[in-house]
Amino acid sequence: MLREVKDVRIEGVIVSDVEVSADLKHASVYVHVTAAEKDKSDVLDGLTSAAGFIRSRLGRELRLFRIPELRFVIDRTQEKAARISQLLQEIREAGSSADEEESE
Repeated sequence: MLREVKDVRIEGVIVSDVEVSADLKHASVYVHVTAAEKDKSDVLDGLTSAAGFIRSRLGRELRLFRIPELRFVIDRTQEKAARISQLLQEIREAGSSADEEESE
């Protein structure tokens, strides 16, 4: 569906998760931006601009009584995972350095 939106600001955007409220009034749409050089605020502006179109398409495809208001959020899961991996690597390196110092 995002491929049908003709806004260059949202090229390369992947929907990674959607959380919908119990009453179906609101949905948080988590997106991952694949291009590192893209300005994430521009991506969110593009998605917000296209929200009406996306909601109308969802209404046709899902045939729900109520289509939720869409709120777009940058998914930072991969960034957080990379940071955790980096910290774990630093801990391993610090541990191996300490082991080498003890053996001397």
